[in-house]
Amino acid sequence: MCGRFALTATPEEVAELLGLLETEGFPARFNIAPTQPILVVIAGDRQQPGSNLPERRALLVRWGFTPSWVKDPRDFPLLINARAETAIGKASFKAAMRHRRILIPASGFYEWHRPPKESGEPSQAYWIRPKNGGIVAFAGLMETWSSADGSEVDTGAILTTRANARIAEIHERMPVVIKPEDFARWLDCKTQEPRDVVDLMAPPGDDYFEAVAISDKVNRVANTGADIQIPVNVATRPASKLKEPPADRQLSLF
Repeated sequence: MCGRFALTATPEEVAELLGLLETEGFPARFNIAPTQPILVVIAGDRQQPGSNLPERRALLVRWGFTPSWVKDPRDFPLLINARAETAIGKASFKAAMRHRRILIPASGFYEWHRPPKESGEPSQAYWIRPKNGGIVAFAGLMETWSSADGSEVDTGAILTTRANARIAEIHERMPVVIKPEDFARWLDCKTQEPRDVVDLMAPPGDDYFEAVAISDKVNRVANTGADIQIPVNVATRPASKLKEPPADRQLSLF
């Protein structure tokens, strides 16, 4: 799964990689958590100047996918991830896979290695980033949920796939990464049906990411500084007090 990530690149860097004509300024975010607003990129309705490709727009959505048919989000599970292997046929994601595929820029993501309880070993947090640096684009899905009073909330989820050999040492799942040369095909929901982009949802190469052991500061949503990414020595790491990232104290758009 992917339960936390970071986007610390500048707006200019994001715009250059994603091919955005413009993007509003935004601060570096080192600990993005579920229910918070996340930056996503979608294909616009107009074509790029001098190109037959649609222009791309950036917008903020709530991280936590809510299908349009849900009556009350409070009675529906928080869907922060969607399994790439089943999203095409799953009721919650089927329509979005066909009509509302998005890209989610990130500088990397966090994952927790959780040994069996009987081992007595504490969980270990890792900051997982592209080995060569830069920005990565996760595959995502978007849906706009409308309430009975007519108000609307844009929501999104990150697609995940089986982990490559490197990440499997930490966790069995990882985000789907879309390469820059495949951005247009992934975002093209007019001519590219879900079956046409299945090949894009495979794990990246084993050497694409590197994993850095970090402290448990990332477990707390209130910790938002760059210090949460400081490497730690696993051999001398103090016992963890938080086994799971807590769900409280998170920002909500509802």
